[in-house]
Amino acid sequence: MEESTHEQIAFGSDDFAENPEPRCPVVLLLDTSGSMGGQPIQQLNRGLVALRDELNADALAAKRVEIAAVTFGPVRVAHDFVGASAYVPPMLTAGGDTPMGGAILQGLDLLRQRKAVYEVNGIAFYRPWVFLMTDGAPTDRVDEASAMIREGEASKSFSMFAVGIGGAKMDVLAQLSPARPALKMDGLRFRDLFVWLSNSMRSISQSTPGTSVALVNPTAAGGWASISA
Repeated sequence: MEESTHEQIAFGSDDFAENPEPRCPVVLLLDTSGSMGGQPIQQLNRGLVALRDELNADALAAKRVEIAAVTFGPVRVAHDFVGASAYVPPMLTAGGDTPMGGAILQGLDLLRQRKAVYEVNGIAFYRPWVFLMTDGAPTDRVDEASAMIREGEASKSFSMFAVGIGGAKMDVLAQLSPARPALKMDGLRFRDLFVWLSNSMRSISQSTPGTSVALVNPTAAGGWASISA
């Protein structure tokens, strides 16, 4: 099935003159394979709407957070980086297989390009987040993606988060999230996940780039996730 598309107006260099705030880039890697059909994809779409609403409830986060999304099933750039204030959540549909490795490489390439734009325009930025969500196992190789993640985490180029849904292969996600435990979503709590993500970005956007920020633990009592043994 084809995903519906919404035109996103990505930030360009002209926007940096009007909004020179440091940026918090987030790359969403979203599994839209056939197994996500039905309630999972519906809840994912609702979660993306919650992400938009929560970010735009905070004026500073709306100026600083930028979101890009890559879906896989097949690999597709749903949208390039766009500021939270202009973010239009895509309406995703499910279908196809699970080329997770390709999606990670695509997302990291988008991030590399965006960081180059920041540097050319003298825009400070926080350590980017790469946020992977899947309910399955990769149908392609993830060796290269895994190596790039290890290198990126070691050089503090980005922070990788991996979230498993339903029958996701948590051992594979653990391999793809070497710096922090892979998280297992409680049921289909996409909305709670995206509210947590938004709140985390809001906290980071109010800090100074390069400093540490304490985040709410999503595996605490009542949280949306657990750590798979």
